[in-house]
Amino acid sequence: MIKQFLGAAALAAALSGTAFAQDTKTIGVSIPAADHGWTAGVVYHAERVAEQIRKEHPGAKVIVKTSPDPASQANAVQDLAVQGLDALVILPTDPDQLVNAIKEVKDAGTFVAIVDRAPSVNDDSVRDLYVAGNNPALGEVAGQYIKANTPDAEVVVIRGMPIPIDQQRQDGFDKGIAGSNVKVLDRQFGNWNRDDAFKVMQDFLTKYPKIDVVWCQDDDMAVGVLEAIEQAKRTDIKYVVAGAGSKDMIKKVMDGDKMIPVDVLYPPAMVGTAMELTAAAVFNQVPVRGTYVLDATLVTKDNAKSYYFPDSPF
Repeated sequence: MIKQFLGAAALAAALSGTAFAQDTKTIGVSIPAADHGWTAGVVYHAERVAEQIRKEHPGAKVIVKTSPDPASQANAVQDLAVQGLDALVILPTDPDQLVNAIKEVKDAGTFVAIVDRAPSVNDDSVRDLYVAGNNPALGEVAGQYIKANTPDAEVVVIRGMPIPIDQQRQDGFDKGIAGSNVKVLDRQFGNWNRDDAFKVMQDFLTKYPKIDVVWCQDDDMAVGVLEAIEQAKRTDIKYVVAGAGSKDMIKKVMDGDKMIPVDVLYPPAMVGTAMELTAAAVFNQVPVRGTYVLDATLVTKDNAKSYYFPDSPF
């Protein structure tokens, strides 16, 4: 009944020339703090789209909160909820640790959009909308490239964090190299952090006298990997495959850097996509519920220019 009343009131206002300025809606956006390049991109796009929504919808109140860890983010979600949310857009630091906080908001009748990192239970009970990159494809595209170009490679793998999307990427990679002679020497977590990846790569370089290829799940980690290789003066490593589509890695692909011949897209702008879809749902009643998965495009020297945005923070 309440929704029907609001819809009728909005229609009457539009017919009388009052527009929708009185139709106040609050959208909370909860995202990780910018602890590395990809999350810095998330913060940038969240703030950019928040301002865009405010301009397009005069009654919009968009609150963006960043959090450094799951406990802080759970508190941030509670703080947002007490402000009377009409919608919550959340990119969880660790989805399984935050699923209860998200479900409480959803159970209160709030529209919930989860971005990128879904909890193990990812269904209508915890969200209305799910927007993500194609995590299995990110790994599979990388694996297929290595399989096609270095079918007998000895590979070390630097994973992200022990959460569901990491496993999806790892499973995709294993599928991508299936049927080849590619041998995985080792897999360790680099926490999507360049310093952690640097340390892991140093350990790999000490442990293995011959490595052909490195696959790491994130462009930030690739920065640490390249630094470790350079410091060790190792010449056996043919190339590194990473993912996300950072401007620095795309530039290396554009320039024909032999150590970074390709990259796999996983854009932080997906948070903006989720926010735009959420605004369409709460302001215009557009039926956007469901799952939206973005492509994991292989960026090569031939197409890199199309994905190079030098003014982006990532």
